[in-house]
Amino acid sequence: MHVIPLLIAFVVALLGAPVLLRGLQEAGFVRTNYAGREVPVPSGILIPLAAFVALGVSAPLDRLLNDDILGGSGLVGVMIYIIGVCLLGAIDDLLGTPVIEGGLGRKDPRGVRGHAKATFSGGFSTGAVKAVGSLGLAAFAMGLIVPGDLEYLLAIALVVVTTNLFNLLDLRPGRALKVFFVVAAGLCIGAWTLEPVWLTGVFLGSLPVLLYYDLGEQGMLGDTGSNAIGAIAGVWMVLTLSTTAQLIALGVVVLITLYGEFRSISQMIDRTPVLRFLDRLGRRS
Repeated sequence: MHVIPLLIAFVVALLGAPVLLRGLQEAGFVRTNYAGREVPVPSGILIPLAAFVALGVSAPLDRLLNDDILGGSGLVGVMIYIIGVCLLGAIDDLLGTPVIEGGLGRKDPRGVRGHAKATFSGGFSTGAVKAVGSLGLAAFAMGLIVPGDLEYLLAIALVVVTTNLFNLLDLRPGRALKVFFVVAAGLCIGAWTLEPVWLTGVFLGSLPVLLYYDLGEQGMLGDTGSNAIGAIAGVWMVLTLSTTAQLIALGVVVLITLYGEFRSISQMIDRTPVLRFLDRLGRRS
């Protein structure tokens, strides 16, 4: 029964993606990608939309059948954080000027340093809004999931930094989603559990559909989608890893983030044959 929300979200995304992308295109919500193509954005809004429909069907079944279809009490905290960062990402997509690495146009402040500089110089930075909002959401949501004060503080740091990292990764079609699926598979195999899958199933169902359109450059996740994916990954780490493993994961994520602050992750991937092959696998160009 746990698979029901995931399947509903998948079907909703499968049927709704073409309609959503066409609507974004017709409404003028497009962005020029790294290859100079205009792509509808944010396709990542499909994640919360599919999740809401899945909840609308699954929640009554969970209640009436007295079955744990939705995966447990931790869903409340998970929902608050993931939906919240989706909203913050949508603000960035609507009000921020996109960063197009290797592409065209003026660049918005990039990374933590860029947004901090813009903020302290008196400018408006949607990235700063997103950072403060993500921290507040994580502080509240992790309190509903994680027992113990030290574990709670570690969880806040891990989910916030991981959310930001996936935003940095989403500079090429399919990259952020590919990394997510690799991380998710590793966490499930390492912990030998599918509990995170069932707990976040309402969000996971739309991801394979988004990967198809993202790789085909028919839709761009935007900060709305990359925030959601990073949030899910961060929550999974909190749910599956021991305290020591979370500390190690936090260190790795921070190091990659710092690298992305001072160097180009895309250039590093292009210089590494194996990573370049995986990064371009299934991509249109």
